[in-house]
Amino acid sequence: MRLTALPAFQDNYIWALQTPDDRAVFVDPGEAGPVLEAAAQGMQPAAVLLTHHHDDHIGGVAELRRQWPRLRVFGPVDERIGLEHEQVADGDRVQLTGFDLSVMAVPGHTRSHIAYFGHNHLFCGDMLFSLGCGRMFEGTPAQMLASLKRLAALPPQTWVCCGHEYTLANAVFARHVDPTNAALQRRQQEALDMRSRSRPTVPAVLANELQCNPFLRTGEAVIRDAVAAHLGQFPADEVDVFAGLRRWKDGFRA
Repeated sequence: MRLTALPAFQDNYIWALQTPDDRAVFVDPGEAGPVLEAAAQGMQPAAVLLTHHHDDHIGGVAELRRQWPRLRVFGPVDERIGLEHEQVADGDRVQLTGFDLSVMAVPGHTRSHIAYFGHNHLFCGDMLFSLGCGRMFEGTPAQMLASLKRLAALPPQTWVCCGHEYTLANAVFARHVDPTNAALQRRQQEALDMRSRSRPTVPAVLANELQCNPFLRTGEAVIRDAVAAHLGQFPADEVDVFAGLRRWKDGFRA
């Protein structure tokens, strides 16, 4: 399998997972142009996978359907996705010639957010980012934490394919929370080097995220103590740690 990150808008990525015979599934095409360009260079669209209803993740589908009227589109059960698609839910599988991906319900960023896992790749939309996680627009801290723990339990060598190029900004906050973490320092420098060469910082390896990403480490004393110092009180439990960390990030200015 070949993976390609197609830049869109200011900092989105549309992911293309491609078989050796050039068939590709495209994940979260917020705009059609990058997919059309990839198709012109030889990729043959096999399907579109949607993780959630936000327009920067689904906005290009209508135009793609005009180009390929029989293009299969998979997405969550959500009435806000105003286009015909094959609805999938937790435990379902997307099986196409050359592709087999399982569907995971990961509410938190939105109530109906899903992720796709297969071929050692996780397509997680705006749920999990390198060194960070999505904002809680609709979910609760308990839901978001449970979803992140579910993703964290995938095989350590999983490639984490998220929807935005946020790694450098996330690294600044993560270093503020956990300034002595050597693995995090290395990851920040790696990301700086990649961006200096106009390369994507993702996909990230899950094993590395488990060492560096504070939102995947809310059960560790160093993160709990940092949140306690920021809040001025000791968190009641791990959900409270996560909630405090997410609020801290929401208001953080470097």
